[in-house]
Amino acid sequence: MKLNIVYEDSYIIVAEKPPKVPSQKDKTNDMDMLSMMKEHLKIAYPKARNPYIGLVHRLDRPVGGLMIFAKTKEANASLSEQMKNKTFKKEYYAVVCGKPDKKTGTLKDYLLKTGRINMSKVVSKENKNAKEAILEYEVIDSINTDEDGILSLVKINLKTGRHHQIRVQFSNADMPLWGDNKYNKRFVKMKGYTQIALWAKSIEFIHPKDKKVCKFEIKPHNEYPFNLLSKNQ
Repeated sequence: MKLNIVYEDSYIIVAEKPPKVPSQKDKTNDMDMLSMMKEHLKIAYPKARNPYIGLVHRLDRPVGGLMIFAKTKEANASLSEQMKNKTFKKEYYAVVCGKPDKKTGTLKDYLLKTGRINMSKVVSKENKNAKEAILEYEVIDSINTDEDGILSLVKINLKTGRHHQIRVQFSNADMPLWGDNKYNKRFVKMKGYTQIALWAKSIEFIHPKDKKVCKFEIKPHNEYPFNLLSKNQ
């Protein structure tokens, strides 16, 4: 599998994670992004005995798009602190089934992760283990299809980083993501695999060394259903 490295310097690597590829090694032992990064560094710097690579954040396995990796422990600490302070900005594209009532909006819920089945659900704020989940969205385009009814392309500004957050919150708002076989009842019942229509389109952060604002963007692949709504991306 060929890596698509969007940007690299002495401190960071920004790369595209293809859909279906794990962010890091899991029980499947399939090739993962972190392992590919380690291999990339071994080839690029053959004299380095054990080059450092840090996993700053993750994307769900079905999700494609931009990820950032740290090449030094100091860079990893800086980026992780930005994540914690919510100054690291992440935007996504998603195709949802249905159309929001308003062109822009905010979803705010409290989520509880169920580790046994690797899912999350919306619960009461009073639940002691619940975590607040906030995202902002903007409707970019909508289309009425014969097969799937109304589909809408939404741009999402993720304010918190909870387990399956985008998928759970839009499902709870009766706008489940197209292709989601965990939270979209229609696709749960379908046989075979469908690629979830969720894409990490951009990241923005302060460079850990020179402290300049960095922003990188990448469009989703020209595939269904993104290609139905891609004219306004």
